[in-house]
Amino acid sequence: MLKIRLAALPALIFALAACASGATEPPPPVHADSRPAVTVTRDGDSWIADYTLDRDAVVWAFFRSSLINGSRRPWRLEQWRVLTPGVVLERVGARDILRAADGGPVPRKVRIAFTPKSENLEADYSALVFTDGSVALPSAQFDVFPLASTAAVLDVPDDLNGYPLETGPAMVTWRDRSGPILFRGRRVTEATEAQANTYILFGQADLVEGARLTTVADPQLPAWIGDAIEDFAPRVADYYARRLGPGQSDHPTIMMSWAGPTPGRTSMGGSVMPGLIVMAFDGEGVTRPSDGVLGMARWFIGHESAHFWLGQTVRYEFARDAWITEGGADLMAVRALKAIDPGWDDRTELQKEVDDCVRLADEPVEAAGTRGEHRAYYACGAVFALAAEAVQKRATGGDWFDFLQPLIEANRADGVLTRDEWLSALDRTSGDPALRRDIETLLDEGSDDAAGLIAAVLDRSGVAHRRDGARLVLG
Repeated sequence: MLKIRLAALPALIFALAACASGATEPPPPVHADSRPAVTVTRDGDSWIADYTLDRDAVVWAFFRSSLINGSRRPWRLEQWRVLTPGVVLERVGARDILRAADGGPVPRKVRIAFTPKSENLEADYSALVFTDGSVALPSAQFDVFPLASTAAVLDVPDDLNGYPLETGPAMVTWRDRSGPILFRGRRVTEATEAQANTYILFGQADLVEGARLTTVADPQLPAWIGDAIEDFAPRVADYYARRLGPGQSDHPTIMMSWAGPTPGRTSMGGSVMPGLIVMAFDGEGVTRPSDGVLGMARWFIGHESAHFWLGQTVRYEFARDAWITEGGADLMAVRALKAIDPGWDDRTELQKEVDDCVRLADEPVEAAGTRGEHRAYYACGAVFALAAEAVQKRATGGDWFDFLQPLIEANRADGVLTRDEWLSALDRTSGDPALRRDIETLLDEGSDDAAGLIAAVLDRSGVAHRRDGARLVLG
């Protein structure tokens, strides 16, 4: 989860949850012949999740067990309450789990009551709560997998990609007793799917079908925001398509919630899923247009739309490689916004990436998620992309898109862009293996002299810069 502060606007906080956007849920294991089932039911203000577990297990752990950004508290423990006697919901290590209080197997039937709440989560998808009572839930928050003991929870890696799960993701059914739900752009009585990888909307928030995109907006959201997004989103998508070929979606849905005009606050957050961008707005600073808020709304759309190519068309292999998609999407957004609006200040945005990478690369970039420093994936990933762009320019006169486009094309079939593929492309383009070694040192070890090592990366690739005391300043 990235937070951006603009000094020109008091108490301004922009939260861009793009690390979630590049994340992929672990695929169902091929050997699993059964899976848990969950029925999620809304009945007025009551929300119930009824689990039917497919086997006896001492522990059922949740696939997604993210923390609230800032406080680093587990969100699920604050919003969920187990109704089945003798079953405990608690945190063990990095996982939320269900276990039986007596140490035996968890009952096959478990009922949980919950109250959805919008939260700023670390690299994950949060519920969206609308002012008319509508609620959009991310599908993956209900997936669980079995383990033999609470001690075994500590041995589970944070990233489940490649981990030998005994069951597939849950088969989830969503229904609302008050009327149809919105699932993949259609109103239906109920929906059932495993690994849906989308948001399900409960309530009557309006869906407006446009020529280039579909919007679902909170009825009280300031109108100028929707107008600005409907104007800008197709333009940035067209630019990406011209440079990179087709992306995952050419007619996305944008879902926008509004928490109200909170005094002294201007907040924007959200994420992306296949064919879907979600945005959450909050604060009095959003109630009227301004250059600062409009600029950040465009930046948000530029970054999140980039993930339809870098994050959805191709994704990273492991969560620790999020620098590929997050930093890459940052530089895509910088270059697209500058192309669309030549007067836009791209230098300030790029300098921020360098400053933040220097600040955060004293420890391994690839382990940033475990430290709650997800910003390192964006900032250092953007610095590495900037280096790749510079060697591409030196080799062919091209830019970041010219470096990226062959990688996307080569991996459309399997949908995965690995770290080795990215760095090998850098090797071929630069002809300087020391450039790769410097980047790998930052990824795997960090550096006590992060500024010096990042300066070496910029030197080797040909990115103009100078030292201003301890600071690296782009030329």
